[in-house]
Amino acid sequence: MDLFGTAGIRGPVTEVTPALALSVGRAVGRDAVSDELDARPSASEPMDAMPAPTGGTATPPGSGTVVVARDGRTTGESLAAAVVAGATSAGAHVLRAGMAPTPALAATTRGRYGVMVTASHNPPEDNGLKLFADGREYDRAAEQHVQHRVADDVGPTAWDTYGTSEQVHPLRDYRDAVVDYASSLGGDPAGLPVTVDCGAGMGSLATPQVLAALGADVTALHANVDGRFRARDSKPSPESLGDLRAFVADGPAEIGLAHDGDADRIVVVDSEGDVVHEDTVLAVLAEHYTRASGAADPVVLTTPNASARVDERVEAAGGRTERVRLGGLHDGLTRVRETGTAGTEVVFAAEPWKHVHPAFGEWIDGIASAAVFVRLVAAEGLSALVEPVTERPYRKVSVACPDDRKPGAMETLGETLPGTFPEATVDTEYGIRLDLPDGSWTLVRPSGTEPAIRIYAESESVDDLVETVRERVEAAVGD
Repeated sequence: MDLFGTAGIRGPVTEVTPALALSVGRAVGRDAVSDELDARPSASEPMDAMPAPTGGTATPPGSGTVVVARDGRTTGESLAAAVVAGATSAGAHVLRAGMAPTPALAATTRGRYGVMVTASHNPPEDNGLKLFADGREYDRAAEQHVQHRVADDVGPTAWDTYGTSEQVHPLRDYRDAVVDYASSLGGDPAGLPVTVDCGAGMGSLATPQVLAALGADVTALHANVDGRFRARDSKPSPESLGDLRAFVADGPAEIGLAHDGDADRIVVVDSEGDVVHEDTVLAVLAEHYTRASGAADPVVLTTPNASARVDERVEAAGGRTERVRLGGLHDGLTRVRETGTAGTEVVFAAEPWKHVHPAFGEWIDGIASAAVFVRLVAAEGLSALVEPVTERPYRKVSVACPDDRKPGAMETLGETLPGTFPEATVDTEYGIRLDLPDGSWTLVRPSGTEPAIRIYAESESVDDLVETVRERVEAAVGD
């Protein structure tokens, strides 16, 4: 069974146990000591490397250092302690960063390794582990490397080569870096009324402070850290954001923002209290970065489930899109760096709700997204930003399919779907995506977590499109 999903290890704490955290910490500690991942291409260095966090010492890659942080979940302290024990028992030196947003942990791993204890937007009874090296999430090969080490755990190093640990405080450095980065983008948000729903998560420690430092007039909701998420669900959905939506609709705020538990996701709410579609937010940021780029070949990386509206705005700005698997933005960044020609540059990378700002760092960062988006709103206004984006009706449905039938069903659909839509452009690299001449599209892919096949569709006639695709999927599953 695979330990890793689309975003690290995640699941109920009956499965993500201190014993597992110990083994994973030891595996990452061994990576840090031996630096077996150092053969990978180096990340670009557009942002000055984060300074040594307060209380820590500057350490180059391969020096045997692992940064460990956690979100506010009640099980996080125990799991983080187990990770620290595992890494030090492998001989690594550990910087204990305490509670921090995932982007802050990621930024602190520039030149280091790292483990973030978080289940992101999952409910409070879950937890998980996200692994980083030099500011990037572990790619699939590195995750498999860890999985094998966990399975074949040879135990701790010799008693006289155990590592040590020390407490560090990276949050201020990270917040300052976000402010410095965003200050050169968009307009001046001085006095702009903004409401932030931190969801009792890690955004409480960074986003209100960053936006206030940029000059915005910030009101923060649910800005206390609560590992039980009693104020609202950790996942920021239209249903869970009732407080934010009502507060913005009834008040002076020009924009509302919301995060999940570890603040790598962002949701935008307009002044009427309506949630701005996540693909529209993605398209606005993608267009901005493409227009601002001086690259000869600006590229936006996104995922197969992202709307054609993203492609349309990037093309209008003079760039192009490439798609990578869900959870694979970091893999895509590495691939483009290795294979791109002179002048090719990834200017933005995103899947719905989750954004990478390569000129700042190669990690998913909802706090940087909040800062950049507020600056753009200050310059142009939210209505002007979204007005050029074509929004078509969107649906997502699931068709039950046992896991052992998924390969056969997808093979059948590889023949029947293109035959049903002969005018479509077909991409089968990550599921089956069909783009139609009128801008409509559909994606069919097997779920990685449930016995189901997912259907995504966007079209002015979305119900008809979904029903046609559903018929083909049900027939393939039943064959």
